[in-house]
Amino acid sequence: MLILQIIIYTIGFLAIILTCLPLLKHGAWWIRLGDFPRIQIAVLCLLMAALLLLFAAPFHVVEIIFVILLALCAVYQVFRILPYTPLYAKQVEKAVSPRPENTIKLLIYNVMIENRETGKLLELVKKTNPDLVLLAEPDERWLNELGELDKAYPFSVKHPLDNAYGLALFSRLRLDNPQLKFLIEDDIPSIHTGVELASGKIINLFCLHPRPPIPPENDRSSERDVELIIVGRMIKATNAPTITAGDLNDVAWSRTTILFQKISNLLDPRIGRGLYSSFHAHHWFIRFPLDHVFHSNHFRLAELRRLPNIGSDHFPIFIALSYEKTAELTQEEPEATAEEEQEADEILEEALETIEEAKAENSKLEKDF
Repeated sequence: MLILQIIIYTIGFLAIILTCLPLLKHGAWWIRLGDFPRIQIAVLCLLMAALLLLFAAPFHVVEIIFVILLALCAVYQVFRILPYTPLYAKQVEKAVSPRPENTIKLLIYNVMIENRETGKLLELVKKTNPDLVLLAEPDERWLNELGELDKAYPFSVKHPLDNAYGLALFSRLRLDNPQLKFLIEDDIPSIHTGVELASGKIINLFCLHPRPPIPPENDRSSERDVELIIVGRMIKATNAPTITAGDLNDVAWSRTTILFQKISNLLDPRIGRGLYSSFHAHHWFIRFPLDHVFHSNHFRLAELRRLPNIGSDHFPIFIALSYEKTAELTQEEPEATAEEEQEADEILEEALETIEEAKAENSKLEKDF
C-alpha cells in the first residue's frame, strides 16, 4: 500500500508540475514540454485523484489538498482543450455550396525522412486528388521517388534537405511569385507564394516547418516562436486571403500558436470540430495536433479530414477551403489585445537576443576548434 501511495504521489506531483510550468513565459524546452500532452495530463490527474480516494482512507489534510490540486489541474487542462471539441462553437463556418473554381484542396504530410513508403503517398494523392501537396521532411530520395507528381502538378517549390527540415510544395494551380525563405535559421526553410485559384483569384500561402523545442533538436522554443510571430505579422500586414499550413512543431492550444492566430487574424477550422491529432501515428496514447492549417476569414470550410497512417509518424491531413465573398462578413477574426502585441514584442526581443548569443557562442567554438 505504501509503495502504491508513493507511485500515486510521484505521478500526481509530476502532472501538477507539467500543468504549471507552461504558465511561465519562458522558452526553455522543459517548460514548453507541458504544452503538448494536455489530454494525457488531464487523464493522469483524474486517475491519480481517483486512486488516492480509493486507497488513502482515512483521509488527512495532505490527501485532501493533493486531490483538490489534481482536480483543479484536470479542470484547467480540459478548459484548454475544450475549444478543439464539438462542445465548442465553430470558428469557421461550413461551406454550403462551394464553387469548384473558388475551392482549394490541400494535402499536408510530414513524410518522416526515414520512411520508405513513397508508393503509399502516391496512391493517397491519386485517391484524394488535392490541388496542392505540401510535404515536410523530404530529402533527395523522397523527391526522386515522387517524380511522377511533376506530371499532375506542374508548379512546384522544392528544397530537399538531409536534416529532416526539407520542404516541397506541388501544385496544379499556378503559383504566383513563389519564394523560398530562411527567416530565422539558415537550414530551416519556409515557402511563401501566391496561388491562383481556377477563378483567377490569387491567395497567399505560407508553408512552415520550424524546429521543435526538444533536445537534441533545440533546447529552447525561441526560433520557432520568432518565426511564427514574424509570419503572423507579415500576414496581418497584407490583409489578403491567406492560408498557412505545415508541421509547426507546436500544439493548437499552446500560448505561442494562439498568439500567432491572434496576431495574424487567422481562423482555425478545428475549433468546434475536433482535435485532428496528427502525431504520433503509431502510438495512440501520445497524440497531439502538430500539423496545422490556418486561414483568413475569406474562406469557409468544405472538408477537413485526418487521413490513415501511410508509414510516417505523422498522419496526413486533407482540407478543402471555399473562398467566398460573404465569408468575412459572418466570421469574426481573432484579434490580439495591446497586451498580447506587447507580449509578442517581448518574445521577439528576448528570442532574437538568445539566438544571437547562441550564434556568437557557436562561432567562438568553431574558431577555438
